[in-house]
Amino acid sequence: MKHTTPYLARLIGLMMFLIPTTLHPAMAQQNADTTAIDISEEIFGPQRPVDLAYGAFQRGYYITALSLALERAEKNDAAAQTLIATIYANGLGVAQNMALAASWYDIASKNGDASATFELALLYQNGVGLPKNRQLAAEMFKKAADQGHREAIYNLALLHVEGIYAEPNIVLALELMEKAAEAGLSEAQYDYGIMLIQGVGTAPNPSRGAQYIGLAAQSGLLDAQVEYATLLYLGKVIERDREQAFLWYELAANGGSAVAQNRLAKLLAVGEGTNLDLQTAAMWRALAQRQGLNDPQLDSLLVSIAPEDLAMAQKRARYWPADPPVETPGISNLPQRILPDAPDTSLPTNMDEQTSRFQSDLPETPAHPAAQ
Repeated sequence: MKHTTPYLARLIGLMMFLIPTTLHPAMAQQNADTTAIDISEEIFGPQRPVDLAYGAFQRGYYITALSLALERAEKNDAAAQTLIATIYANGLGVAQNMALAASWYDIASKNGDASATFELALLYQNGVGLPKNRQLAAEMFKKAADQGHREAIYNLALLHVEGIYAEPNIVLALELMEKAAEAGLSEAQYDYGIMLIQGVGTAPNPSRGAQYIGLAAQSGLLDAQVEYATLLYLGKVIERDREQAFLWYELAANGGSAVAQNRLAKLLAVGEGTNLDLQTAAMWRALAQRQGLNDPQLDSLLVSIAPEDLAMAQKRARYWPADPPVETPGISNLPQRILPDAPDTSLPTNMDEQTSRFQSDLPETPAHPAAQ
């Protein structure tokens, strides 16, 4: 969605991207044995079996984790039941079984586990493992939100903006968004910041909004990094700082944001906030184009680039994020995997031209990537 449209519409668009949370173990499945228990006790000390199950899970001993969790689940341990559901939902050491995962999430939810309630809401929302039921999903989001689950609070805020499966209430949505933002959820910090800047559900408070966008940017949210860089560049909401804007665009560009890559290329092409560097600008342009973002305005800034610099820029883009191999005379380089150039699909520029080469209003920034 675009910031040039009412922010309310952008939030409604985000309803398609209700964010899930799952455990992400760092190791692959290994043969299950009592070593997992020993490792868990070594890390956490002697603890109750459900903690031993989590220790085994975190070390990649999924079968051991499942066995230990099942023992506790039979005694109505909600945390153990949620762990079992997570194992089946992700197919860790067992065949993936979303229906079985849903049943375990349901049991754990009834036993008071907020994470299980949230995951169950997502399954109802998307119709995975059980029939799709958005009304029931909304009720589950509220139940988990009432227990303080921050992702559930955030999604409940979006539901109140949408106003179909929850009461349409933008003021309540703002309050919930703030609560999730204060709990440290970067998506909520970003959206809450935009709401404050735009004055959605409250009087506009641009400076405070910029602070929350900055927090989301610091946590690594690409859209927030692009937005914060733009705020620094334009200097309308916070003090103008082109050098810092360049650094934030660079960070987001290295994270893979096509919008940031495009804007970074523009700054390099005119030497604004950094030194003039047409070759690197052309490299970032090529990377943005690879994702389908073409910008005639940027093309016009690079018409004077030397052919050899353009060739090197394209080579750097092919090997990015690594550097291209150094060709040593008389020594054959090992074969390298090279990414092909993307077709030149034409899309409108994301920054309207003005005397400063950037638009005066907040540039268009894509909505969050889908997580469902």
